[in-house]
This record gives sequence, C-alpha cells and structure tokens, in this order.
Amino acid sequence: MASKRIAVITGGNKGVGLEICRQMANEVVVVLTARDEQRGVDAVAKLHSSGLQDVVFHQLDVTDPSSIASLANFIDARFGKLDILVNNAGISSTIVDEESFWSIDLPSEVLVGKTKQSKKAVTQTFEGAQKCLETNYYGAKHVTQALLPLLLKSTSPKIVNVSSKLGQLQNVQDENARKILSDVDGLTEEVVDEVVSEYLKDVQDEESMVKKGWSSNVSGYIVSKAALNAYTRILAKEFPSISANAVSPGFVATDMTYFKGTSTVEEGARGPVRLALISDAGPTGQFFWTTEKSTF
Repeated sequence: MASKRIAVITGGNKGVGLEICRQMANEVVVVLTARDEQRGVDAVAKLHSSGLQDVVFHQLDVTDPSSIASLANFIDARFGKLDILVNNAGISSTIVDEESFWSIDLPSEVLVGKTKQSKKAVTQTFEGAQKCLETNYYGAKHVTQALLPLLLKSTSPKIVNVSSKLGQLQNVQDENARKILSDVDGLTEEVVDEVVSEYLKDVQDEESMVKKGWSSNVSGYIVSKAALNAYTRILAKEFPSISANAVSPGFVATDMTYFKGTSTVEEGARGPVRLALISDAGPTGQFFWTTEKSTF
C-alpha cells in the first residue's frame, strides 16, 4: 500500500467525486474525504464491496480550519507525503424552485439570468453567495495550502482543481473583475482575494450589482470558480515542480444539477482523473473542458 501514490479527493462521497475515487482506486491509494462522516464511511464501504480496497476515509470540512489541519496531520502520520490532490468539493450559491427549474434551458438561461422564468427558477442570496465562495474558492485554497508541504515531498505532485465552464472569464460580467483575473502576470493571491471581497460587497447592494452588470442568477458560483481558476494559475507559476490544472467535468447529471445534466458521472470524472494520473511531462497552469484543453 505504502509504495503506491497517495491521492486525496475532497467531496468524495457522491457524484463526480465518488466516481473520481472509483476510477483512481486501482492506480493509487485514495483518501476519500467528506464533510459528513457517515456518508463518507458508507461511500468507502461501497467501494470496498466492489473490490477496491486501497481506499480510506478521513472527515474533511473544507471551510473548517481544524478539520483541514486534522486531515494534513493524518496524511503526514500515515503516509509522510502526498502525490495527488483533487479539490472536488463544491456547492452552488442558489435556491432552486424545482418546478420552474425543469422548464428552463440550462445552463444558458441561468448564466444570463435575465428572463422572468430563470429568475424564478434560480435565485441567489448574499448568504448563499458567501457560502459558495467560502467552499469553492477559499476551501480549496486552504486545503491546498495545508497539504502543500506534503505535496512538495512527492517526486511527481499533482493538483487538480475541479472547476466549471461557468468560471471561464467570458462569464465574469463585471468588466473590471474580468480584466484583473485575465492579467496572468499580475495575478497574486491577494489580487484574487480582493476581487472576491469586492464581489461580496456588491452582492449586498442591488444597485452595485446592476451597475457592474451582474445579471446572472449564479454570479456567486461564477466568481468562486473564476477565482479558483486564477488560483490554479498562481500555483502553477509559484510551484513549477507541481502540475496544477483546473478542469470542468462538463454538465454532469448529479444532485447539483437536479440530474438535468447531459453527461454521466463516469464521463464527468474522466477529465479530473486524466490530469491526476498524467505523466510528469504533462501540462500545468491550464484549464480543461473535460479532457480537452480550453481557455480560461
């Protein structure tokens, strides 16, 4: 067991995360993490029953510093290093009216958010947007920071940030935020954090949201993934020994999309798994749409 590569998958108890664990478990030792301990234990038992034995569970709430520290201590004590980190844990920023949701065209109508029907189907509160950013951006960042010393002990470290096509720069409706996040050479953690902070100020003020063009019903989710993409580029630049990439699994049929997606979890997991297991000569600092290189 110890001779195999070690991989941590966040949000691994269901959906794409569970399928990433399943597809990787024959190649590496998988540390499946989940916020809910019972669901995580059940997910590992399910994988064990299907013949995949090199899977262990550790509880992880990506928004809880003590939980993150506990995971880092566990990896250090048990394995002494980490080879692969897949930041998959994520949430949406929205409240969904299921009846209306099934009548709209996803994801285009939610992205633009200007039709009466789409505004009824998907709504966003400040609290929802804040929680989304805490999980999807800051959560992934804080987990990465805690595990970086262990990743740097690997001879072939990989970081895969599971993102979304919604996080591409073309979907960032505030022109200033888009311009800042597009400046690769000027990107720093402080700069990205400032964009996120500014957005959270705006989302509390409807006038600011209108002024800056934020019409999308899922703007919190868009900013969280755009920020995660920017952080991926920063990691690739600051740590050239680490292969760090962002990938959208596609529009997958999971509970997050109310199973309205067009891809299966098996298809959705392929891109993240490919980047996690890719050779040392593989890409870094890139964004992928499933298995194909795309633009930020």
